[in-house]
Formats: sequence, structure tokens, C-alpha cells
Amino acid sequence: MSETGKRIENLGITLPVRDRKGKGAVDAVLEGKLLFLSAHLPVDAEGKAVYTGKVGTEMDLDTAYQAARLCGLNMLATIKDYIGELDRVDYFVKALGLVNSGADFSSQPAVMNGFSDLMVEVFGKRGQHARSAMGAFALPQNVPVVVEAIVKIR
Repeated sequence: MSETGKRIENLGITLPVRDRKGKGAVDAVLEGKLLFLSAHLPVDAEGKAVYTGKVGTEMDLDTAYQAARLCGLNMLATIKDYIGELDRVDYFVKALGLVNSGADFSSQPAVMNGFSDLMVEVFGKRGQHARSAMGAFALPQNVPVVVEAIVKIR
């Protein structure tokens, strides 16, 4: 088992398995040593939203943090599917989070900490990344957050 795989196991994390066949858009594209990851949602293995609602009006910050973490778990599964072993991740370059925000909600970075904290738990310093977090009026399936990223592969 890879070092990163052992770390994930020690953290008690189980990566989701999804059927990615028959889709027009793909979850990731590898260009050279950069893996460009499409927006990942807080969904279950069947693609159904686990969390829904606008943050700040229909959902609290702590729940939205967990939703961003689930986006990260789904992204880890995609990375593993595309490159085989997570040990091949050299480092996370950039992440972008869009947060389905109520009119007065302005703590989008705190929501994105759910994603960012997971990447540091799993990869250590290799999981640190540049990041943007912005509010959105609406997101697919009414999810509270979506996250995309760019990862450098070894």
C-alpha cells in the first residue's frame, strides 16, 4: 500500500467509488504533469447530493464545511482513478471553491477550509495550495459548494 494510502486508512477515510462511464464531460484531464480537476460536488456514489441549500440561510457554516470536505473526498477518488496511486501527487497547485451563498453570507473561505484541511490531513505540506473561494447565486442540484483544482503529478 502507498504511503498516502496508509495515511488515508489511518485517518479512517474511505474513498467513494463512482461509475464515471458514459459521460460527455470528464472529471479530470491530465496535461503533461498537471491534472486539471473539474468541479466536484458533495454527492454520494450515485451522484445524488448529500448536502443541499444556501449557506447562511438554509445551512450553517459547520455543515457547509463538511460538504466541502466531501467534495475533497470525491476529488481524491477521482485523482486515484486517473493516476493510480495518490503518492504520485507531487502537490496541489490551486483550488477554486464556489459557495452557494445566502445574500448576507461572506465566509466562503471558511467553507472551503473543509476541502483545504482534508488535503493537508492526507498529503501534509503537499496538500497546501493557492485558493480562491467565491459566492455563487446557484449551484447544480442546489449543493452548497463545488470545488475544482489543479494538481501537479510526479
